[in-house]
Amino acid sequence: MVQAGIVITENAAKKLRDILAQQQKEGYGLRVKVVGGGCSGLSYKMDLDTPKEGDRIFTRDNVTVLVDRKSFLYLRGTELDYSDALMDSGFKLRNPNVKRTCGCGNSFSV
Repeated sequence: MVQAGIVITENAAKKLRDILAQQQKEGYGLRVKVVGGGCSGLSYKMDLDTPKEGDRIFTRDNVTVLVDRKSFLYLRGTELDYSDALMDSGFKLRNPNVKRTCGCGNSFSV
């Protein structure tokens, strides 16, 4: 069963808190968006942003993830994690709605 929200891991919350503090972005969160494009039709976009009307807001350890209504249709049940592996560091989305990804792993379809 797909969970109803966005799950933020402890690693993702810690890294997001560090980024927001470094950039002095109090009141901001990480906006996760699904946009058209890429080999498989859809891709993710992430930015620091403030909440907008209609956003779904998910929190953990005093950090927030912001998702607009349209993107949430594709992101329901997704886990946001952060990896600091040498060759593959960054925020990672584990999306149970994805049916197919492209060879480079940067785009998907549902």
